[in-house]
Amino acid sequence: MITLDLRHVASPAVRDLLHLVNHPDFDRAQQQIERLGGCTEPVRLTGHTTTVDTTTGEVLHRYSTDTEPTGNLLTTCGNRRASRCPACSRLYATDTYHLIRAGLTGGKTVPDTVRTHPRVFATLTAPSFGPVHNRPDTRPCLCGTRHDPTDPLLGTPLNPATYDYVGAVLFNAHAGVLWARFTTYLRREIATRLGMTQKAARAALRVSFAKVAEYQKRGLVHFHAVIRLDGPDGSTQPPPPYATVAVLTDAIRAAAPRARISVTSDAIGERELTWGQQFDVREIAAFGTDSELTDQAVAAYVAKYATKSADASGALDRSLFCRPCQGRGATVLPHGTPLPCTACDGTGQARPLPQLAVARHVRQMIRTCWELGRLPEFDHLKLWKWAHMLGFRGHFSTKSRRYSVTLGALRDARLAWRTEQARAHTGLPEPDPTTTLVVGRWDYLGADYSPGAALLAAGVWHRKELERRFIAEGGS
Repeated sequence: MITLDLRHVASPAVRDLLHLVNHPDFDRAQQQIERLGGCTEPVRLTGHTTTVDTTTGEVLHRYSTDTEPTGNLLTTCGNRRASRCPACSRLYATDTYHLIRAGLTGGKTVPDTVRTHPRVFATLTAPSFGPVHNRPDTRPCLCGTRHDPTDPLLGTPLNPATYDYVGAVLFNAHAGVLWARFTTYLRREIATRLGMTQKAARAALRVSFAKVAEYQKRGLVHFHAVIRLDGPDGSTQPPPPYATVAVLTDAIRAAAPRARISVTSDAIGERELTWGQQFDVREIAAFGTDSELTDQAVAAYVAKYATKSADASGALDRSLFCRPCQGRGATVLPHGTPLPCTACDGTGQARPLPQLAVARHVRQMIRTCWELGRLPEFDHLKLWKWAHMLGFRGHFSTKSRRYSVTLGALRDARLAWRTEQARAHTGLPEPDPTTTLVVGRWDYLGADYSPGAALLAAGVWHRKELERRFIAEGGS
């Protein structure tokens, strides 16, 4: 008989997994990991809660992480970036899909009649800051080469020395403001085409939208948006019959060129930021028609880009510095405690940029963020903080107030369902909110697994992916 001592041949992760599997309460540890659905960066918490009946003083329920096999409670990270956490990003994409589709076909508190409202799918792009390697339809690139779709040169400047990196970074930093100005001009253009004052137009109809930001290969963001015309109360009310798709389309094409932002600086002079000349506006057809641009296809397309993030541009998915002080030498918390800055040497002089495993073009955009971030006139852009996103600091998915259901409402519904399932499993009665008090304290420990638990989480994610693909393929 041969005995093998795994302590000398197994990796640390395997040894930790064996230790976890042999734990007397392994089932509870596995249950926690299963509940996370494959989250790669779970938040570890330690603490306790006590549920008390305020009328009798009776303790209805008590929980403490001291009873957990690992001494802490795991909860999902909730990160929407696919490069950081595939599991949580897929959940975010699913929520975004339902949010977008509810505004197109109804459901989730939105009436089905919303599908009769005029709606279009619009794409607004960034302007040119210099010629880049691309793949024209009928001719080679300007460099004389027909690039392969996976060629890393795509999107990079033909001549980096003359490329306007300053303009590119400033466009990213102002993209959210530029979108806000576009929506303002859009409402004005609609009123003009209807022969109405802006006040009268606001009383007759409402412009609703939902959009996501996508990075192009050249490191610039552009926006995909569902834009819809409603009555003055939003999705529950149709717009007047004279507010048609044609009116909406013409107004979008007229409003996009009018949206402009002037940026002035002694260091860089005056710049005018605008949308690119290439933009697309197409009507969204109802599901079941022959058109490729159906409401279901648009919702799936938008949800995909809600989590794709900067993957296409090669940008980083986390901040380079956790506490940049914007050149002031220190970061001060609200209660007055100074914190050491991770972006400068404590005197306001920027530290050298770290070695980054990114393409040369991306590195230059990050360096430009770094240099512009030193200028006082750009303090409000927080370019040091958002250098990893190439200057873009807006939300990747936003919507107008009356477009459809909110992401928060979807999360609340999921939380209520999970709470009900947990209550049914434990046999605890539903507490009366008027006579029940929950007292507790939670402390943050970190965002990671132990090596062995990480192996179990990877297995959970792999299994769920296989199940998802099986269902997507019709169960065959």
